Amino acid sequence: MKRMIGRVSFVLLTLILIGVIAIVVIKPSVFSTNQQADVSLVKDRLVELTELTTLKYEYSNVIVSRNSTKVPLVEIKIAEAIKLIEYSGYLKAGTDLSNMEVSYNDTTEQLNVTVPHSTILDNVANTDDAKVTDVKGTLFSDYPSQLIFDEINKEKAKMEKTKIEQGLLTEADERIEAFLTEFLKNSGYETVAIEFK
Repeated sequence: MKRMIGRVSFVLLTLILIGVIAIVVIKPSVFSTNQQADVSLVKDRLVELTELTTLKYEYSNVIVSRNSTKVPLVEIKIAEAIKLIEYSGYLKAGTDLSNMEVSYNDTTEQLNVTVPHSTILDNVANTDDAKVTDVKGTLFSDYPSQLIFDEINKEKAKMEKTKIEQGLLTEADERIEAFLTEFLKNSGYETVAIEFK
């Protein structure tokens, strides 16, 4: 009888031990699978945004444009036209979230997100609202309309370069980091690390 009780106790203890081992070994992998599914879901929700615009800079500009009519084969100006071109535009800076990488570290319980650095997503000049004023011109001065658009395009490129040098893209990166950190913490991740590549 004592042997029977001993064997039953041994079998019960073995079953309990197997159950505890199964819970300890299998549960983390189930948790890990759930965590990976959550990470994938978060990434999918962010990628739906595709491009994340975090900064918009609006500007107005005035250009003085000159054009002169010369006698062919001789460097003599016979007429000069000067136009004052007023226009407005905007720059948008942000990043492309479709190239984002997301991973979760089970040990540190940290969500790691790598996103591309910000770039200029849009540089638009509102040519429809541009005002062109004659400052100087004569009957013989010729001022092609295309020259107005060429001048605006040159100034757009200069404006973009100036704003980048003044830190527009750095500020956009800071806003992306703040947005993603807040978004991911609201999604249930306590520790979030954002990196730029």
